[in-house]
Amino acid sequence: MKNIQSKSLSVEEAQGIATEALLQLSRDPEQIGRFLAFSGIGPEMIREAAGEPGFLAGVLEFYMMDEALLLAFCENAGIRPTMMAAARYAIAGGDEDHA
Repeated sequence: MKNIQSKSLSVEEAQGIATEALLQLSRDPEQIGRFLAFSGIGPEMIREAAGEPGFLAGVLEFYMMDEALLLAFCENAGIRPTMMAAARYAIAGGDEDHA
């Protein structure tokens, strides 16, 4: 993922970060299992859920709950950890209880 430097993210940029985060989760059976338990959905429902408002914000929230996971993703994606919170804010429109 390109290094995003702007102060505010567009919704599209934020969705790109969240989608990449979801893809990284899907490559790790232990982490995707934790995420599915956190989200309350089954593996067969991910594709459908990804189209729902708030789902991608929930992906970002999952990362923000686990510092080691967050830092590993940010290093792999070439983004600052603060970009995860900015992306969550952009996707949820600033509504902290959205996801």
